[in-house]
Amino acid sequence: MMHRHSAALAAILPPLAAATLSQQARAADAAAGAGNDAGWFATSDAAKESQPHWITPVVTVTPRLEQEYRYDQSWQARPNNVTLDNYGTGKGFELIPTLNTELIVGVPGYQVRTNAAGRATGWADETFLIKYRFAAENEEHGNYIVTGFLGLSVPSGAAAFTNKYTIVTPTLAAGKGWGTRDAGFDVQSTLGIAVPTAALSALGMPVTWNTAFQAHSGKLWPELETTYTYYRNGPNDGKSQLALTAGLVVGRFELSHRARLIVGGGFQKVVSSFKTTEHTWLLTARVAF
Repeated sequence: MMHRHSAALAAILPPLAAATLSQQARAADAAAGAGNDAGWFATSDAAKESQPHWITPVVTVTPRLEQEYRYDQSWQARPNNVTLDNYGTGKGFELIPTLNTELIVGVPGYQVRTNAAGRATGWADETFLIKYRFAAENEEHGNYIVTGFLGLSVPSGAAAFTNKYTIVTPTLAAGKGWGTRDAGFDVQSTLGIAVPTAALSALGMPVTWNTAFQAHSGKLWPELETTYTYYRNGPNDGKSQLALTAGLVVGRFELSHRARLIVGGGFQKVVSSFKTTEHTWLLTARVAF
């Protein structure tokens, strides 16, 4: 019975996500015309105009401030014939409340894990992220950005997927671009460490360095990303893993006066001898406003 329920839920999540994206587009357009929200959109528009106009990569969290609703899916193969399907992957609402800040309120992903012992399903932990932009210039005035992140994961998920303790992740992010708004190349990179508030021996403190090498021409944004993780403490203490992701993001397509659709996907392969995953297929959909 649980298998049928989880399979049914997994089947309906993608169309529900599509419906949510459409609703967000209509809501964003309506909000744009509402006098009470004019100040909010004036601030967010100014924040976006004063920084590079690159697109958010498939994996790497962009140092840019962005305002959007995002839904992702991933299908991951792990060692020993373990698979993990993640519907949502913790993405959600990204908002720009002030000129130099962004707040991300995650929507917990629904996960399905299959291994030799059977099948486990449930929701992942809730996540939050705040960005503070230290410096930025758009393509006409320098084409760079430097931002700090502070992430938070709280133990709200199902027993099979929760970390059981709060995890705080400080991160430094930066990017540099070459070219114009219509065509060019950019590099976006983040370096962060996940610090659990308890159970250090079980969770460890992994240090993750993500870098996206991104080209663009018009609405096409091909990319190559690297994800290097060094495991401190925990069961994998002293080990490291390197994953490469080839991806393509396309957009921004006009949905309404304000809303823009962005879609993309990628394939990630772990190339190091030590690996916690084998490979992952990724899809992403966003409505920016």
